[in-house]
Amino acid sequence: MMSNTKILHTLKVAASALVLCALAACSTVDRGRAPALQANAEWTVLPFANHTETPMAGNRAESVAEALLHARGVGKVKRYTSTAQQEALFDAGDTKRQEQALAWAREQGVRYALAGTVDEWRYKVGVDGEPAAGITLQIIDVQSGDILWSGAGGKSGWSREALSAVAQKLIRELLQAGLSGAR
Repeated sequence: MMSNTKILHTLKVAASALVLCALAACSTVDRGRAPALQANAEWTVLPFANHTETPMAGNRAESVAEALLHARGVGKVKRYTSTAQQEALFDAGDTKRQEQALAWAREQGVRYALAGTVDEWRYKVGVDGEPAAGITLQIIDVQSGDILWSGAGGKSGWSREALSAVAQKLIRELLQAGLSGAR
């Protein structure tokens, strides 16, 4: 017969394993190897594409990404302002806006651009209504147009958590991976 101490220890181990499994199920991230980036280079954030049913999700994620770039201290982040507004749903002009922004960045002498796509931005249907975000990011060499790094991830939160907070955590995790090679 097992002692109370052994039973308690076994229960603690099982509970810890269960918590780790639950936390691992909340987030999935795939990312490439971080490129060697110039530490104090000029950056811009290209308009994010919105592939969701949520109006303006691309603009929301773009704002979060720009704020996180500033917070990381990557150098100067030049703001691209466009007269074209992102359409509410399924905007076919995403590629055109990104190309215009990239051309603007070349004219400005910007070194790197952060591009992104929002694939999920919603509260899940159900009793708890958990927030869920799915985002891809790319670091682009502005002059050549080459993609230096890319990462994709999806994250969900708890029922009382804000969708913007879940997205911010996901974008931060992706950016940390992409910017870890800054020298």
